[in-house]
Amino acid sequence: MATLSKDEFLVRSESVVARMVAGETLIVPIRAKVGDLASIYSFNGTGSLIWKLLESPKTVVQLATAVAQAYEVELAQAERDVTNFVNEMKSVGLVEVPAASLAAMAGD
Repeated sequence: MATLSKDEFLVRSESVVARMVAGETLIVPIRAKVGDLASIYSFNGTGSLIWKLLESPKTVVQLATAVAQAYEVELAQAERDVTNFVNEMKSVGLVEVPAASLAAMAGD
């Protein structure tokens, strides 16, 4: 699996459904138009913040900056943690690189 660059944009996958339940974000992947109930993901407060921010394309740096501010942690630590989290989300198909970003990278 390729790791993300800090300036690569990410956005939520359109193949998932998300709901807030009891302060946690629950994510259900949709496969063949049916919810994959064997693969439900639950995000804590930090994960929920990142998920909310990914309503629009964001870079790891933008996400880490928001996490560092919200939880009063050092930016370097937030970048490491956010990078690990979004790499995991990308590997299971919860986030993706928007098509516009891919087209821009191909033009470089």
